[in-house]
Amino acid sequence: MKEVLETLKNMNINYKIVNHPPAYTTELADKYVEGHEGVLSKTLFLAGKKDRNFYLVILDDNKKVDLKQLGEITGERLHFANEEALKNKMQLEPGIVSLFGIINNKEKDINVYIDKAILNEKIITFHPNDNTATVFITMDDMFKFLDNLNFKYQIIDL
Repeated sequence: MKEVLETLKNMNINYKIVNHPPAYTTELADKYVEGHEGVLSKTLFLAGKKDRNFYLVILDDNKKVDLKQLGEITGERLHFANEEALKNKMQLEPGIVSLFGIINNKEKDINVYIDKAILNEKIITFHPNDNTATVFITMDDMFKFLDNLNFKYQIIDL
């Protein structure tokens, strides 16, 4: 968490943080931040055929994802990446996947996809690579974060 907060500070990204007990699901995390403004996000870490390509998909946590439809967008059949790939690519454990995990992806080989439905929101939430807190940042600052890390992203319609 410390590295994420320092990175945000170094990028001049303002944030609000809510500390809470460990939350391994979006449903539980949502309960801890009830009443706060912002879209509660879900971040999926997916892999393509033979685990050669990796994808980080950001969307409203109430939305269901059709992996077949998403596969049509990416051009390959997708599945949830395994625990080993998550550890290797983002140094994260299951239940803690977040946009901020790309800080640890030195190869910059994770494809980031953002569902356009969340773009109407002003604020978005993510775990700070630790599931005992939720960080609130503006949508503009989410893009600033991606740009500062030189990560390409695509806006998609899920």
